[in-house]
Amino acid sequence: MRNKAYWIRHSHILRRDEYECSACGETTEKPRKICPHCGSTMKGVQGDAGWVDEMETIDAWFDD
Repeated sequence: MRNKAYWIRHSHILRRDEYECSACGETTEKPRKICPHCGSTMKGVQGDAGWVDEMETIDAWFDD
């Protein structure tokens, strides 16, 4: 029986989003039904707010 996991979407400002398996940490360019690394069945996608940290860095560059 396969483990159940979910994709963690890492959104970025200046590059493509990436998806990380919650079970093994493998990253891919797009979400899939099954993780190609560990074989876990994916239940969905959850986002993270990593892009906020990237935006703060960009704001600091421009003194905003």
